[in-house]
Amino acid sequence: KTVTLPLPDSNMAADSMDIDDSLYSRQRYVLGDSAMHRMAQSYVFLSGLGGVGVEIAKNIVLAGVKAVTVHDTKLCETWNLGTNFFIREEDVLSQMKRVEAVHSRIAALNPYVQVSKSSCVLDEGTDLSFLKKYQCVILTEASLALQKKVNNFCHSQEPPIKFISCDVFGICTRVFCDFGEAFEVSDPTGEEPKQVFVQNITQDNPGVVTCLDNQAHGLQTGQSVVFREVYGMTELNGACRQITVLTPYSFAIGDTSRLRPYAHGGFFVQVKTPRTYSFAPLQIHAALLALDSFQQQHGRLPATGLSQITEICAPVNRDLVHWLSRTARGCLPPLCAAIGGTASQEALKALTGKFAPLQQWLYLDAIEVVRPLQSLPAEEFAPKGDRYDPLRACIGETMCRKLHGLKVFMVGCGAIGCEMLKNFALLGVGLADSSGEICITDPDLIEKSNLNRQFLFRPRHIQKPKSITAAEATLEINPRLQIDAHLNKVWPASESIYSDAFYSRLDVVVTALDNVEARRYVDSRAVSNQKPLLDSGTMGTKGHTEIIVPNLTESYNSHRDPPEEEIPFCTLKSFPAVIEHTIQWARDKFESAFSHKPSVYNMFWQTHSSAEQVLQESLEGSFQVIKLLNRRPNTWDQCVTLARLKFDKYFKRKVRAKTCLTCSIFLVEFFVKYFFETGLFWQSPKRPPAPIEFDLQDFLNVKDGFCRSGRNIGSCRPPPPPSTSLLLLFTLATLSPSSADRLQMSPILFEKDDDSNGHMDFVVSASTLRAHMYSIEAADRLQTKRIAGKIIPAIATATAAVAGLVAVELIKVVGGYDFESFKNCFFNLAIPVIVFTETAQVKKTQIRDNISFSIWDRWTVYGQEDFTLSDFMNGVREKYGIEPTMVVHGVKMLYVPVMPGHNKRLKLTMQKLVKPSPDRKYVDLTVSFAPEQDGDEDLPGPPVRYYFNRDTQDGRD
Repeated sequence: KTVTLPLPDSNMAADSMDIDDSLYSRQRYVLGDSAMHRMAQSYVFLSGLGGVGVEIAKNIVLAGVKAVTVHDTKLCETWNLGTNFFIREEDVLSQMKRVEAVHSRIAALNPYVQVSKSSCVLDEGTDLSFLKKYQCVILTEASLALQKKVNNFCHSQEPPIKFISCDVFGICTRVFCDFGEAFEVSDPTGEEPKQVFVQNITQDNPGVVTCLDNQAHGLQTGQSVVFREVYGMTELNGACRQITVLTPYSFAIGDTSRLRPYAHGGFFVQVKTPRTYSFAPLQIHAALLALDSFQQQHGRLPATGLSQITEICAPVNRDLVHWLSRTARGCLPPLCAAIGGTASQEALKALTGKFAPLQQWLYLDAIEVVRPLQSLPAEEFAPKGDRYDPLRACIGETMCRKLHGLKVFMVGCGAIGCEMLKNFALLGVGLADSSGEICITDPDLIEKSNLNRQFLFRPRHIQKPKSITAAEATLEINPRLQIDAHLNKVWPASESIYSDAFYSRLDVVVTALDNVEARRYVDSRAVSNQKPLLDSGTMGTKGHTEIIVPNLTESYNSHRDPPEEEIPFCTLKSFPAVIEHTIQWARDKFESAFSHKPSVYNMFWQTHSSAEQVLQESLEGSFQVIKLLNRRPNTWDQCVTLARLKFDKYFKRKVRAKTCLTCSIFLVEFFVKYFFETGLFWQSPKRPPAPIEFDLQDFLNVKDGFCRSGRNIGSCRPPPPPSTSLLLLFTLATLSPSSADRLQMSPILFEKDDDSNGHMDFVVSASTLRAHMYSIEAADRLQTKRIAGKIIPAIATATAAVAGLVAVELIKVVGGYDFESFKNCFFNLAIPVIVFTETAQVKKTQIRDNISFSIWDRWTVYGQEDFTLSDFMNGVREKYGIEPTMVVHGVKMLYVPVMPGHNKRLKLTMQKLVKPSPDRKYVDLTVSFAPEQDGDEDLPGPPVRYYFNRDTQDGRD
């Protein structure tokens, strides 16, 4: 019998070229507007709403395709509660169809996406012509025969319909992609092209380009670059040349022997060239094909605990085949997240032509999770009729119980935090009736921009606390969890809350943070309290995981990334060369005018309560306050006047003064150096500024933002006419009376995501004007917002994948696995590449032949009220057999023998030296030790925790 499925609803979301930046801002920096527009015109068909299918549906709806049809024919079962986070217990009790249960919950993720549903039969007899209306078809939980039939149909269309199939079988997963014979990708990597300045270009065959100041070009042979602003060899300007890499700082560009000699200046930018992919390995591949064959023969998956596919693929690793057969009927929920995120990114590639597609199979397994369980009896994996049967089939009942009783502390409830909570709910982490608990904390409120990737939140939750809202949404997935939601920041000031006693009750710490300093602090607390830490992060399509296990691995603080390069002050002030310099300058002007100066003013009046007190005590700060009071605008006309004067100051008068000063000082003082040794002063990367004359008709002067920033400016009520570009320069920080005899200013914190506040209008306009002054190509508003706001690009696909990979490692931590089982991961879904590496093994520092320590070690000394520094050092000597030479508390040196007067400190009590707060029970000290041989440097030791009272025990503070 032939069955036809319905076509997409003709009333699906209307075409729109407008992108809601308040929702999609972080994703726009990953995909770009062109890809976003293509995606917003695309229809997707998704069949199969098990664990991996609902993951894919979530991710592509959050991404913002035009329309998705979700298809499924199965009924909700108890089994689904452990894999599908959108199915509820009441759906199972009412025997609702899976597609009916999840449809509205998927649709609620994104109001811009039309989500329709279908439960018609889809099999080998179905007429597939209905698929012609879709740009991408995704199959999950489909038989191999159906996958082949649908793939052949999609491949035969003109243009081809992009086809993806994806499945999870216990601990093994696979993704298959077919995007047609010739699939063009506009940008294979998505990396931002760098602008690099030129030091020299030889007149030779081949000509060799050398980068200025040994800056690495980051290019590969075969790529192309375009040159600009080259002096002398001007034929290169605007020319696109293919390169051959010679060194990290130089490359060849072909014959330049007939060009004019290179003089100075210039820079090059990589040219993104489209690439065409054709879709026309492995142990897991053979094993999964055998599994497909078994299903076709028997109409079911192998029985749990039996290796029934071994005979079909005899040459394949028997261990792999055994575990695939044993777990195939089950499902490891974190693997659904990991592979679902990956498959979703492939769907976005299919729709947008952005990023290199998968060619053409991807396999991912978690065999390290099950290998240590091989001695368990088959009964461990037998179903019990509850929501954890899919998980139990993979890891056994004992491991499930350990997860249920787990006590977890997760810091951060943003994108990764939401995904982690989903995994916790499906795994049954922290069940109340098993004495488990999940403690989460996040001080932030929900913003609209969060909704694009923090899937637990909806528009009705905006401006509500992230942690509390996330906890409530997670309990809808699994009501038996016990979640304690806090609103605290985890930092030194909150150690009274997150004390050692708090950490002593934990089993594991999870970070879901977006900044390095916070990670470092949480890591130090985890190490100090001997707790495992699971860390992860994303940036665009890239993600990483790091697993930190006490006494086995190094910690997060064991390695440091290179510090972020800061723009020199002189570059910002006088020699901007690239658009980043002008944007930072504009951002600094905003901070100075609207935040710093008002704060200085307020602090002055808080210190000096009256004018008489100022005259009697101090004139410090008076000049700044007088200037602010004297120049403050009181009327709209004064705002306009002030802004007009500021325009001339920043873009006219200062430029002329700077040019004149440069000529009179720099060019005189360094005449010989700059004119005889290096030629011109104003040569690349320095750019001579040109003053801007104010012009009402000039787009830069009038329309580019500042006049729009008057929409909400407090006391300046009349709507501003399109007059001066700096109209509102000093009116955002308005003055308002706070008492009868003095004024109070209102400092403004920069907020990039509120388009109504004028903040980004100011920065865009100031940056554009300054770029125009220095002949720098201006950035659009989107790019300016990313740089000024230091926005980290983010997309839901990468977030889902990274959280899934972390949750897989959580199972290993709970099981107490050995060092070789743990895996760190780095992936880039754009390329795509996924790399697993062993964790960094903990290093031991040798002090003596029989004494060594690692980052996980901590020594202890117990004292009493009259314990002196000398007593402390004797205690270390007697307990550990080493002579202390130096004692430091944080940055305070308590005892350094060479320091004057420090020997007298030996008689002082530890209480007097450290000055602890009344509730402080201990202090961590850094102690150095004498070397074995004279002349060697002192040796650092592990932290020494000194307890002020002998009766105090670890964890009792």
